[in-house]
Amino acid sequence: MSGLPSLLRAPALVAVLCAAAVLAGCGSAPKRGGGYYQDDGPGENPPADAASAPDAEPRVEPFGRGTLRPYTVLGRSYVPITEDRPFRQRGIASWYGRKFHGKRTASGEIYDMYEMTAAHPTLPIPSYVRVRHVASGREVIVRINDRGPFHGNRIIDLSYAAALKLGFVRRGSAEVEIERITHEEIRAGTWRERRPPTPAPEPVRVAQPPPVAPVPVSVPPAPPAAAPAPAVAAALPADSTPASAPAIAPAAGFWVQLGAFRQREGADSFRRRVAGEADWLSPLLAVFDDAPLFRLQAGPYATRDEAFGIAERVRDALKLVPVVVER
Repeated sequence: MSGLPSLLRAPALVAVLCAAAVLAGCGSAPKRGGGYYQDDGPGENPPADAASAPDAEPRVEPFGRGTLRPYTVLGRSYVPITEDRPFRQRGIASWYGRKFHGKRTASGEIYDMYEMTAAHPTLPIPSYVRVRHVASGREVIVRINDRGPFHGNRIIDLSYAAALKLGFVRRGSAEVEIERITHEEIRAGTWRERRPPTPAPEPVRVAQPPPVAPVPVSVPPAPPAAAPAPAVAAALPADSTPASAPAIAPAAGFWVQLGAFRQREGADSFRRRVAGEADWLSPLLAVFDDAPLFRLQAGPYATRDEAFGIAERVRDALKLVPVVVER
């Protein structure tokens, strides 16, 4: 990430250096098999025990004065948090490795990709953060000692070791939930208590489509008048979509998750909106009751690569950030 305090005081210089990819937050598109950034990846001889590196041990540390000033990168202004307060955020995490290994971070420390550290645009430096991989439930604790990412929709850049423990090194990025551990929690020792994940808010990321005829998903057309109609078909017009699609058992394979909801009605409503925006995806959509959440997913797909391809197509068409999960 290489976010030197002196650079943060000179926004124009930061933007120039970002353009030259000196700042990790200005990395390019994901590259499978390596880090999120082009030409990045693990070192030549990574430690054999990198995947079992111990989490960062939270301790009360004073915030670095030079890291608390507002700054601007790539035309966007950031105002660092200066108080010791709780902070939660959900979004995309990426990681950075050998391309920045050994370079100075915003805290003035030297970046070591085999330590449990991370970069965040606004959290106090240093801070300790619990990071949960949404798809797998894995958790790590990292120490924020750098600034970034500054490009795209990412919320945090993790070290190679942290991404390896969370299991998304090859993918390059993943949906995560982060939670800052406050000084009060560190003093009281309550940070050691495992907390339930925060339910995902109902997404409002797809523009409301214009009125369209509902697309039948799981109700067959009504039979001819002479034949007795099944009970479910008799209760519904042939050209309507049920208010709540029947629950089904998920088939084994890889699924593309478009959203998670606390209420079934939210999942069904979002399903209809997605079907209206992308009719090619409609036959593949299903809502699963994975208490305490209802998950809207598309699939199944035989391979992870095939699911990733569909996820990218969904991202481009609907401006969502889908997640690939295995069932």
